[in-house]
Amino acid sequence: MILEMKVPSPGESITEVEIAEWLVEDGDYVEKDQAIAEVDSDKATLELPAEASGTITLKAEEGDAVAVGEVVCLIDTSAEPEADASTTYKGGDEGSGDKDVEENLAKEQKETKDTGTKAPNPANKTYASGAASPAAKKILAEKDIDASTVKGTGKDGRITKDDAVNAVPSMGTPTGGDRGSSRSKMSMLRRKVAERLVEAKNTTAMLTTFNEVDMSPIFELRKQYKEDFKAKHGVSLGFMSFFTLAVVRALKEYPAVNSMIDGKEMVSYDFIDISIAVSGPKGLMVPVIRNAENLSFRGVESEVKRLAIKARDGKITVDEMTGGTFTISNGGVFGSMLSTPIINPPQSGILGMHNIVERPVAIDGHVEIRPIMFVALSYDHRIIDGKESVGFLVAVKEALENPTELLMDKDVKRALEL
Repeated sequence: MILEMKVPSPGESITEVEIAEWLVEDGDYVEKDQAIAEVDSDKATLELPAEASGTITLKAEEGDAVAVGEVVCLIDTSAEPEADASTTYKGGDEGSGDKDVEENLAKEQKETKDTGTKAPNPANKTYASGAASPAAKKILAEKDIDASTVKGTGKDGRITKDDAVNAVPSMGTPTGGDRGSSRSKMSMLRRKVAERLVEAKNTTAMLTTFNEVDMSPIFELRKQYKEDFKAKHGVSLGFMSFFTLAVVRALKEYPAVNSMIDGKEMVSYDFIDISIAVSGPKGLMVPVIRNAENLSFRGVESEVKRLAIKARDGKITVDEMTGGTFTISNGGVFGSMLSTPIINPPQSGILGMHNIVERPVAIDGHVEIRPIMFVALSYDHRIIDGKESVGFLVAVKEALENPTELLMDKDVKRALEL
């Protein structure tokens, strides 16, 4: 019996996926539920398990975009596994196959050496390196470019029409250095991120407001309580819990920032789902902390750790990255001093964190050195006014500079559940 395997729907609103990698080869025998491919959607990378045991016939290539419901492979369920199937495994396990290959290679090298034969020299062929095709010659002549300065990518180094089109006139004395380039197909996830960023720039009235935060109070709290916090809860007391709870407080005070536009209507939410931008193996991912308004410091840190590990291991699900009413992005972990983060549509606001640097500041008429972080709020000016955006960022700043009173209700140990 021939079973047609179709692309299952990874989630709502997803209409196609991309074959990122086949984990088996055409003609292999596969077991039921064995992972046979990795597929990229616009939100996550998922494994495609075999629906039955049998011999597989691939119907799509790596890099192909296939619609949900489309057949990607056939499985002959009447086939039986070969007794020596383990020798065909492409993973490179130790065995006689590898030994035979090495012996054959050594034999070929010895025969070549003994006979004194040499590999053909491409330079002796008609289309030598540097020779241009007629179309390429015409284009190079129009650009006034010497063919000897162009590296050919055609057969035996021949200069093709594309080489001539892409050639750039020298802007100075050639140095003889490598000036090559390469092309690779963007993953579906990366293409979707690019589309969303361009959409945000083109469809929102995006502005950014900035402020600075004195991180001294948070430094002192973490220095005093981080060991006890980790010993009791198994997670570190990081900056994300302070920023998340400060954002929750500010969103309650300025609910327009926790809203978004749907056509001609403004949708406001009575819950707060915080999207956190993290870097994963496939690129930028934005998992969501649900109902952050109900979480404590321990709850936020535990959820951040859980989502970050799943994103790093490529196990994040579509549901865990869907939704979100506001985003926090921490470019400071990569050394960013200041940036203008781009809104994550259809949200209306995103807070950018940056690195912490000791800077001289005026305190009560005296200059002191304090750990300062620049923060940025990008917002959609269509529904968030300047007064609300500035007020929101000031509220975040106030909570971070006075966390004991504004985030912990003046009881640090109770807030940290120590």
